[in-house]
Amino acid sequence: MSQSRNRLSIGALVAIAIALGAAVGAAGIYGKASPSGNAPTPESLASSSEIECRADPELMARLKPMAKGEVAAMAIRDSAIALPEVSFVSGDGDAMTLADFADQAVLVNLWATWCAPCRAEMPALAELQSELGDDDFKVLAINIDTGDVSKPEAFLEEIGVSNLGLYRDASMGVFNTLKREGVAFGLPVTLMIGKDGCMLGAMNGPAEWASEDAKALIAALKAG
Repeated sequence: MSQSRNRLSIGALVAIAIALGAAVGAAGIYGKASPSGNAPTPESLASSSEIECRADPELMARLKPMAKGEVAAMAIRDSAIALPEVSFVSGDGDAMTLADFADQAVLVNLWATWCAPCRAEMPALAELQSELGDDDFKVLAINIDTGDVSKPEAFLEEIGVSNLGLYRDASMGVFNTLKREGVAFGLPVTLMIGKDGCMLGAMNGPAEWASEDAKALIAALKAG
C-alpha cells in the first residue's frame, strides 16, 4: 500500500493535536491559541530584517490562490519579508543557517518526536522531497527535540524516512526565534522560503504535504 494511503487526513491530525495539546502544554510550544495559517504581522519581522526582500509580485499573486484544499492554512504574505538568522546543525553536526540553502526554494518544517501531528506528516514531507526535491527546491525538516540525537534518529529509522536528513536544534532556539517574531505558535510550523531567502508564507499546524494541492503549490514556488 502506498504511503499516501497510510497517512492520516488533515482533519484527523488536527483532532490529535487538540486532544494532546493539554498533555504536552507544559513544553510551552504545542497547541498555542493562534489558529493554523495565522501569518506574522509585517511589524513583527521588520525590526529583525537585514536583507531586502523583493519577491516578484506576480509570484506572490500566483501563490495565493494555490494555497487551498489540503494546504489552505498556508498564509501567503502580501509581500515577502526577511527572517532573523536561525541556526541549527546538520546530521554530521555542522553548523548551518538558512543562508546555506541560497538559490533554493525551501519548505522549512519544525518538528519533534513528541508532537503527534509532526510525526504523522513526516512520510508526506518525505514523499514531497522525493518527487519535487532538486537543486531548485528542498524540504528542510528541523527537529527540535532536546537531549541527544538518538530519539529522532530512531523515529526516522522506524518509519523508513531517510531522504530528509536529520537537521536539528536541540536548544529549540529556531522555534523560540520564530515565536518571538510572531511566526511560530506551536508545532508543527512550516515556512515557505523563496530562492532569495525571504519568507513568502507560513503555516501553523499539520497539512497533507503529499497531496496534489501541496505539490501544485510547491511547483509554483519552484518556478518562481
